[in-house]
Amino acid sequence: MREEADSLIESFRRYFKVGLAISPEQKQDVYGIRYRVYCEEFQYEDADQFPDNMEYDVFDEHALHGLITHIGTGRPAGCVRLVPGTKGVGVSNLPLETYCADSLNKGFIEGLKAERSSMCEISRLAVDGAFRRRAGEAITRFGEVDAIDCSLHERRTFSFISVAAFLAATAMSELSGCTNVFAMMEPFLPRLLKRSGIDFLKVGCDIDYHGIRAPYFSTLESALRSMEPGMRELYEPIYDDMEAEYQLITSGSE
Repeated sequence: MREEADSLIESFRRYFKVGLAISPEQKQDVYGIRYRVYCEEFQYEDADQFPDNMEYDVFDEHALHGLITHIGTGRPAGCVRLVPGTKGVGVSNLPLETYCADSLNKGFIEGLKAERSSMCEISRLAVDGAFRRRAGEAITRFGEVDAIDCSLHERRTFSFISVAAFLAATAMSELSGCTNVFAMMEPFLPRLLKRSGIDFLKVGCDIDYHGIRAPYFSTLESALRSMEPGMRELYEPIYDDMEAEYQLITSGSE
């Protein structure tokens, strides 16, 4: 079973590219995934608010964005963003403080006694529906699905997209020095991450926000220390690729 998992991890790296969304076109790919998932598929957000078919908010301007691209087709498959706790233009809170303040245990952030610059939030993790549907599922309530034509083995790697997106967020956390990490997560994701050796502490109550979610907290140190060897095998090349891209961003801003 472990050998099979290792093989799928190796295959995932062959079929998908994980990197930073830097260019306007890459960010449009990110916002496009979010529109299809959050507005069209699950209707968490009002599609009429985004006539350009791209879902975004005030936090995106100063966030880091991760993008997962299917190499064979060039199609954007998944995305995630990391919102730093430092003050941006018109923004001083983390997204969960703005949208889900009532779900967070009172005083938890203050109790950390940590600088705001060390905090961040992982949010807007999304996997395009075409990479979540089962083989042969060609019709949905939205009409024809532009099916991904690939082998069964390649399709089995699709299950790693959400984990790879989270690892991309971990890499962005490490690169930016934001070591105290928050996330609003559906119940399945902490369980999935725990199997990968990454443990999050629930720091609030469930709330109906983009589905049932709750606030969770972990530290970068804890995530890196407890990461399973198989996940580390996937994480390290993701980090290396993103580090090179991050240096391009930071060198350009100096």
